[in-house]
Amino acid sequence: MSKPSHPSSGQNQARGKAPSVATDKAAQAHEIRPGQSIELLKELHILTRDGKLNQDSRRKLKQVYHLYQFIEPLLQEVLADHPDVSLVDHGAGKSYLGFILYDLFFKGLAGSPHIYGIETREELVRKSEELAARLGFGGMSFLNLSVADSTTSAELPARIDVVTALHACDTATDDAIHFALAKEARFMVLVPCCQAEVASVLNRNKGKSLSNSLTEIWRHPLHTREFGSQVTNVLRCLQLEAHGYKVSVTELVGWEHSMKNELIIAQYRDLPRRRPAERLQEVLRTLGLEEMGERFFAPLAA
Repeated sequence: MSKPSHPSSGQNQARGKAPSVATDKAAQAHEIRPGQSIELLKELHILTRDGKLNQDSRRKLKQVYHLYQFIEPLLQEVLADHPDVSLVDHGAGKSYLGFILYDLFFKGLAGSPHIYGIETREELVRKSEELAARLGFGGMSFLNLSVADSTTSAELPARIDVVTALHACDTATDDAIHFALAKEARFMVLVPCCQAEVASVLNRNKGKSLSNSLTEIWRHPLHTREFGSQVTNVLRCLQLEAHGYKVSVTELVGWEHSMKNELIIAQYRDLPRRRPAERLQEVLRTLGLEEMGERFFAPLAA
């Protein structure tokens, strides 16, 4: 009696074999947006030198594209008004976001659109300048400045359309908000990072308000840090609303490498200011944060 036939090893491989090179390239092409510069993606180390995506770079590309989906409609709205769209990216780092935005949106525009990358690390500024020159991205500038110093820098125009700040550490997110307010920015896109100033004030003044049961929310040090972070972003949103902005807060899905994935988008709509300004002051008083009033300020004529 003959043995039952079994699929050959070749047949097994055919059923469960890894994707072919052609299939792999097709999958990668599907992940990369049409018109995206392959040379840029290689320079940013999102693609390997032979044009492939690995797991880490695939995640990085997904993150940048995800954020682009939020920013692109804002740029389109500005473009509908004038062609000289301007964007400032604070805490630019290696300028992944700036380069992707320029490649996908800015480089094909008429007029004089421009992206400014603000970064305190001189070596990163120099490398970004070299890369922009190599790619022919003439509408990009990189300035070795702190966020605070950029507000008064003569190297930046008096008005800016869009301001971004991703994971700008400590008080740099607040400095970016102050910059945007001073430049009458139409849109802000912020991913706040660690900011311990509010938590330290809460901790310092804890003893003065022990009679208030709300103090239990931040009595323990861990809760002080977490609550301080939450309150910081609440105060930022109230401040923006007190300046006439419509504010939305969402989660940046896909930022697996960081717990700081809150996304704040502010759109200037000249909204009523009095109520959010009053709420801002009330929160500061209730939590014993009056000394933070200079940082989280409302317009004088609220």
